[in-house]
Amino acid sequence: MNNNDRLLRLRYALDMKDADIVKAFELGGLVVSKEEVKEMLTKENSQQHEEHDDFEKNIYVKTINNQVLDTFLNGFITLKRGEPKNGKADTPQLKSNEIRHINNILLKKVKIALALTSDDLLDILAEAGVYPSKGEMSAILRKEGHRNFKPCGDKYARNFLKGLGLRYRKS
Repeated sequence: MNNNDRLLRLRYALDMKDADIVKAFELGGLVVSKEEVKEMLTKENSQQHEEHDDFEKNIYVKTINNQVLDTFLNGFITLKRGEPKNGKADTPQLKSNEIRHINNILLKKVKIALALTSDDLLDILAEAGVYPSKGEMSAILRKEGHRNFKPCGDKYARNFLKGLGLRYRKS
């Protein structure tokens, strides 16, 4: 699962419009147009990738890296929760420009943006048919470098976004 898949699934799960995505990017500090957002969410239709499995077919017109997705998630928090009272975002700056565990960051920041508890995360994953323990969820939500930190795999991230869709798209 690549970052475009993550953004597309989050957009679907929360029924976000293109304007909301553009606004989240702007709040995160990156200016993008609606056309660029459409390119980020549109898959290429090339014949040369047909022999690969479904996840390798997911090649988008405009790919996004971990930094761009992190910027979107920071803006998403501000979009959902509002500006901090002091006017300054307390977004911790990473020491390196490389983000290695984007799935962990995705779960943490969506949890913050939607004001979810750890039990809510477990319920959302249960709706998707995945049942991690509280200790496992705690390890996923820890800061990288902590002795109990556990990288979040694509399975958890994919099922979290699926469960989010089941919870928030109910009619």
